[in-house]
Amino acid sequence: MKDGAVEFLPKPFRDQDLLDAIQHALVIDRVARQERAVVAAVRRRYESLTKREREVMKLIVSGLLNKQIAAQLGWQRSYRQDASRAGHAQTKS
Repeated sequence: MKDGAVEFLPKPFRDQDLLDAIQHALVIDRVARQERAVVAAVRRRYESLTKREREVMKLIVSGLLNKQIAAQLGWQRSYRQDASRAGHAQTKS
């Protein structure tokens, strides 16, 4: 029945009911704006990653250890270098 409305006030309504509904709507809007800002910041940080860093990040998020990531990506260098690459992707995101 609300179809996107925050509150439905049946007539007649008290002025205080209207003010309360407006205050409630403002709170909901503020929270939604904050959530959108967080999502936008995360998206910007993700988009700043290189293609390779995104690939590494995907593997990190899937729960693989640095050694497993190195093996999957075919990195033949030392474990220390592999951990450095994974760490770099994590700090950028």
